[in-house]
Amino acid sequence: MYDLTIVGGGPAGTSVAVYAARKRLKSILITEEWGGQSNVSEDVQNWIGTPHISGAELGKAFEAHVREYADDVVGIVSPAKVTKVEKAEGGFRTTTDKGEVYDSKAVFLGVGSSRRKLPAKGADQFEHKGLTYCASCDGPLFSGRDVVVVGGGNAGFETAAQLLAYTNSVTLFEFNEKFLADEVTVEKLQKNEKFKAFTNTEVTEVLGDAFVTSIKYKNQATGEETGMATGGVFVEIGLIPNTGMVKDLVELNERNQIVVDPYTQRTNVDGVWAAGDATDGRYHQNNIASGDAVKAIEDMYGFLR
Repeated sequence: MYDLTIVGGGPAGTSVAVYAARKRLKSILITEEWGGQSNVSEDVQNWIGTPHISGAELGKAFEAHVREYADDVVGIVSPAKVTKVEKAEGGFRTTTDKGEVYDSKAVFLGVGSSRRKLPAKGADQFEHKGLTYCASCDGPLFSGRDVVVVGGGNAGFETAAQLLAYTNSVTLFEFNEKFLADEVTVEKLQKNEKFKAFTNTEVTEVLGDAFVTSIKYKNQATGEETGMATGGVFVEIGLIPNTGMVKDLVELNERNQIVVDPYTQRTNVDGVWAAGDATDGRYHQNNIASGDAVKAIEDMYGFLR
């Protein structure tokens, strides 16, 4: 019986693991990979204290930090995928895709989310070659270019606002007949002469050579398809939380995000905490995931001790 099972090797899970080791909480960390969503970014520029680091190197740094303190306190199971977390006698039982079972008094969920992929021809081919799903990670690399944002929700408009600070222009496309972002946000951006936005429009193809050079998009009302040159494509069409393994354990919202108390990061189930992209927090970034995870482990320590 462990004190704590930690699910996830991104910024949230690794932060909890480091603190758990230092607090001498007998723990087990289970992760498919180290680094979370940033693992695929070529240049992460907003990890505090590190002006530039690749996502792969950041993942290695997370792992190294955990192993530095793990000692005989934190066990590591990697690579492994958690398939189910459920209540059990004395606490909780976590099962992996390899059939391994781990029992613990408490559980921390740093399971993250997966970006909803752009269903356009060529999108997979140009991912990380001009098409990106993380403006905060990769945006500054596109300075001075004419770029495209796909997605007219708050995330899409917030991405566009961020990009307008250093790109030449931003054109936003929304699939639905109206923008899903807050009206005040839409109105503010539409006053910017460097910004254009279209509704009822589908991006159908991404084209280029070694790097994205253009897109094709279709007016859904007329069926007319148009080509457009661009130096980058930013996709913000939603996240898919990796919460299937806890759908029968904790409360999820309509987006399948884990509902947490922002004061402590507790879920609705005593003994289960969560932080990061899989939660219903207002903002999702590496630094926020790490900070919320530290908040959680401080609360866990009081619960366990």
